[in-house]
Amino acid sequence: MTVFRCQDNCIERGYKYAGLEAGNKCFCGNQVFTHNTKDTECKIFCTGETKLCGGVNRLSVFQLILSPYERSIFKGCFRRPDNITLAFPISAVIQNMSVDKCVVMCTEKEKSLAVLAGDRCHCGFPTQLFSLQELQNEDKCLPLCPGGEFESCGNDKYFVVYRTQVQDKRCLERGFLPPQPKNLVALASFPGSGNTWARYLIELSTGFYTGSVYSDKVLYSHGFEGETEDWRNGTTVCIKTHNLKMEGIIDFDSSILLIRNPYKTLMAEFNRQHGGHTGFASEDDWKGEGWTVYARNNAASWRSHALNWLKYGKKVMVIYYEDLQKNLVPQLRKIVKFLGLKVSEDRLLCVTSQTEGDFKRSKKGKLEYNPYTPEMQAHVNEQIRRVDTALKEKQQPGVPEDYIAK
Repeated sequence: MTVFRCQDNCIERGYKYAGLEAGNKCFCGNQVFTHNTKDTECKIFCTGETKLCGGVNRLSVFQLILSPYERSIFKGCFRRPDNITLAFPISAVIQNMSVDKCVVMCTEKEKSLAVLAGDRCHCGFPTQLFSLQELQNEDKCLPLCPGGEFESCGNDKYFVVYRTQVQDKRCLERGFLPPQPKNLVALASFPGSGNTWARYLIELSTGFYTGSVYSDKVLYSHGFEGETEDWRNGTTVCIKTHNLKMEGIIDFDSSILLIRNPYKTLMAEFNRQHGGHTGFASEDDWKGEGWTVYARNNAASWRSHALNWLKYGKKVMVIYYEDLQKNLVPQLRKIVKFLGLKVSEDRLLCVTSQTEGDFKRSKKGKLEYNPYTPEMQAHVNEQIRRVDTALKEKQQPGVPEDYIAK
């Protein structure tokens, strides 16, 4: 971990502040919720350089100066909606069009989407008229903007879409359920499977807080207000748990089992252990013996986690992390129905414009080579096959075909 690496990570994700803790943990946010302390309390050097990176329970905080464009997020290329006037309430022709100009305009108009269509900029929110569900090949959104050397500007038929930092407020309001201790729903996953991201999506989709058996104060400070609630009282819509033992599984009345490709899962959790919720393990960490031992032991634990929830869990619904990425709205609709709640299409559309959350790791800093040896791959593949067999025995869909490494 280095100061630049953390700052770059937060800048790419559009945040105002970067914070480093204990030499190797990176956090991003738009507000600082604590008070200043003495500089001498931030005395731990970064693991990747000789600069200071916070201390024990202490953050070195850096304010990031970003333009609206730098804080925007590219959503992709989409087909022109049938009724463009209803889909986008604000529209204007911009001379010498660039992404920056359109994003600035839509930010000033307090809209979450900046949509480029040649020399015209549209502003709005996701609706059923323009739902961001049918992503197109980016080549369809050429030509390049006259005011930006490498940016596509869209055309009459295909639009380039960016998300501004304006929040779509239709899905921000959340609260607690009335106590219902007889209806405890687990959100069960092996560490590194995207549980925190799934909680964020579920909260936006349902309007209710999620809980946890862990009471993680870092997550609580980032808006997961159900994190410190007593999970047994049933006031949260589902409860995060990584437990793989029978006694921790039978506590729940039903469960959502979130499964992710173990090759990705093991790497994500290894990154978290060495770089915090949004950081990365160093190259030395990956090349050390610790990674080899970690991967072998935890591949078997990934298998045991899935098998035990399938064996002991009550009313188990399996959700694949990759399906959430590829087919977000249908998967969230499925989850909301499983939770016994009414589906709000407006909330689901609202979620599509702000899917990232605070704890999705940036794509920058990702390992550029495969850290799995052939022997490690054979071991992980065997665990996947055993889980696939168990799923099919329970009349559940088997694991995605691409889980097995070739």
